Amino acid sequence: MADTAILLRKRFDLKEEISECEIDQLLSQSQIVKKLTKDYEENNFFQIFRIICLSEIPYVERLPYTKKILSFISQRLATPYGFSYTGALDYIVPCYNALLLEAYVRLGLNETLEVKNALEWIKKYQIFERGQITQWQYDGICKHGGCMHSTPCYIGIGKTVRALITYSDYINTQDYEVEEMIDRGVSYMLEHNMYQRLSNQKPISKHITDIIFPQAYMLSLTDLVYIATKRSLWNDGRTDNLKALLKLKMTQPDRWKIEYIYSHKGYKSFETRRNPSEWINYLYSTMIDNSD
Repeated sequence: MADTAILLRKRFDLKEEISECEIDQLLSQSQIVKKLTKDYEENNFFQIFRIICLSEIPYVERLPYTKKILSFISQRLATPYGFSYTGALDYIVPCYNALLLEAYVRLGLNETLEVKNALEWIKKYQIFERGQITQWQYDGICKHGGCMHSTPCYIGIGKTVRALITYSDYINTQDYEVEEMIDRGVSYMLEHNMYQRLSNQKPISKHITDIIFPQAYMLSLTDLVYIATKRSLWNDGRTDNLKALLKLKMTQPDRWKIEYIYSHKGYKSFETRRNPSEWINYLYSTMIDNSD
């Protein structure tokens, strides 16, 4: 029997009206919610990855546990310029800023100062093409292999595009600057067939072809599916390799398994790698239906 968290997600995605009583009941019955709320650490990465996991479940922001995590992040990791994975300006980097921006938006916080600051950082400092130079002066973006050197980090671009797409879905009015940034990021990704190096067609980064859910800091196949589906890219020939890869990974028609489970404080996979994933089957099936 499906966990009540995915039932809630499906009904939320369909924009069904759900009573307060039923929401509370579905949340309280979910084994996934129980797993995500049974432990707690005042550790930056624990807080980051736990809120990312929680944000995939609609209405979870009403739980005291979620409010406690959000309070920690807003007080310790949100800065006037965006989200930092340490709280210091030196450690605002594209992937974590985007991950937390998306989590906050999913939790209904798209109008908060934290989200506005994170979005403004992207508008001012994120680059989406080779040869551009960011105006951000702090050196955290030069670590971890260089987030925004002459060739910008592909993970940072992908996570930022994903977060901006989610933001665009949740706001009531169109932000033309956000749409333009999404278009630039998507164009860059399509140049790479979404996941392949230009030089040798090999995967750009580790785990980019792995099925992962919920998302972590690395770019995964699930992120690429999300971007391609939300931006209606499946009729573009540059997604053909991605489409073929997805069909190759099917264990049964319209069935996939989680392939990689990230191991870090705070991160909890909703399912094991043993059986087909209810969450992935749901999230990917829309793509398959729309790609033929």
